[in-house]
Amino acid sequence: MRVSPEAPIPDWSALETSFEHNAPDHHAYLDLQNGQVVTINDTRPEDEEKRQQIARSTGRFIHLDPASSREQYRWMERFVASVEDPALRERLTLAIDGKGAFRRFKDVLLSYPVERDRWFSYRANLLHIYIDGWLANQDIALGAYPPWGKPEDPPEPNIPLEKPTSERAPGPSETLRRTARDLIDRLPAIELPAAIAYLQYLLDKQPSVHHEPTT
Repeated sequence: MRVSPEAPIPDWSALETSFEHNAPDHHAYLDLQNGQVVTINDTRPEDEEKRQQIARSTGRFIHLDPASSREQYRWMERFVASVEDPALRERLTLAIDGKGAFRRFKDVLLSYPVERDRWFSYRANLLHIYIDGWLANQDIALGAYPPWGKPEDPPEPNIPLEKPTSERAPGPSETLRRTARDLIDRLPAIELPAAIAYLQYLLDKQPSVHHEPTT
């Protein structure tokens, strides 16, 4: 990315939205003549005219590559690793394990407004880092640098979150964790806080297992 006073200033808000929207039938392009973001949805026949315009205008539009689901899942993992409350961190770890992780993650945070707000800021910061990296790899001229400045990478490492596992046959705690995941998948959002609290209570009641060292 190059900054030039003759180049247009992008619609940064629309740009952010496009980089986080990674539906397979959704496509976004930055118009290098006016800085506007053009979106096309494969399910909308009325978007065909815009598609043809982009195809005819070589060099005018650049396709925006949104953050993948895998990338955005890593953002959740990093956030969970940053949660200081052990009970909430355990609940979020359970919530993001398996299919439907994004929905369950959001449902759990509904009962924690402070952490929910922190998540939005945390996620926005990581999205800005992603956009900055993408722009840095593009040989295009824009009229200004992004308005969010230079975001700092969170201290949590960008590695998979360690999930609860067991090498032995599933014990009571692991069975409860599997039950928790099944319930979270099936319950409506309004019932999740009470269900998760009860399951956490059951987990806390499980006796600790101590093994004598072998000689």
